[in-house]
Amino acid sequence: MVATPIGNLSDITDRARQTLAGAAVIACEDTRVTGLLLRHLGLSVPMLPYHEHNADRVRPQLMARLAAGEVVALVSDAGTPLISDPGFKLVREVRAAGHAVVPVPGASALLSALVSAGLPTDRFMFAGFLPQKSKARRDTLDELKAVPATLIFYESTRRLPESLADMAETLGAGREAAVCRELTKLHEEVRTGTLESLAAHYADQGPPKGEAVVVIGPPLAAPPPDADDLDSALRAAFAEGLSVRDATAAVVAATGLKKKQVYSRALELHDDALHDEEPS
Repeated sequence: MVATPIGNLSDITDRARQTLAGAAVIACEDTRVTGLLLRHLGLSVPMLPYHEHNADRVRPQLMARLAAGEVVALVSDAGTPLISDPGFKLVREVRAAGHAVVPVPGASALLSALVSAGLPTDRFMFAGFLPQKSKARRDTLDELKAVPATLIFYESTRRLPESLADMAETLGAGREAAVCRELTKLHEEVRTGTLESLAAHYADQGPPKGEAVVVIGPPLAAPPPDADDLDSALRAAFAEGLSVRDATAAVVAATGLKKKQVYSRALELHDDALHDEEPS
């Protein structure tokens, strides 16, 4: 599993070059694209097209080569194989047959975009390509909007203005984001802002050229309720017959406030209610 450059051919690693040079065959998406890389490296290695349209037919050929003791290298047109590319069925079948699967790491568009965007990196979710139709795209975004992590999408620059508009509408206009375009290439660009501002920019400028990765920060934290809102929430919980403990848990889950803060106020309201009920 050999990662290849996503733009700048100088990003190929020594290990990747050595692995490709030692392979009996290179399974690749497009022999024209991989052929350019091999010529740059000064290599002449047989190639075999392997993509979503011929995978079922070609996979047995690759398995036969492995069974014969040959080394097979799998590459995508750019970046790390299997990331929004075919290959996981091959890896699964290779492992099931008892052959070794060896990753040769290197370039990755999603990681390059993530570390360039200036958004939280401690937790992120890669969601691949969004559906092409707006309704299906919004439905998918709606499923992801509450995920407490930075979201990463690959997107066609041709659809970028419409996709950003759907993102702003579905995920929230004020959510921070970055459009990372042509990474590692001559016209590399990382444009940051809110989803609303990015959608407005590309609606005005039109679709850019090249390839794009959209990185979107985690959901915006809801503003904490004021004191009156907290009291109202707790009184409503008490009115349902909940104990101090259960009312606290319910309000914490609904507001995201600290449990200690809510529990302290719940005790105060509960004690006040008991005092009000005592005969004078």
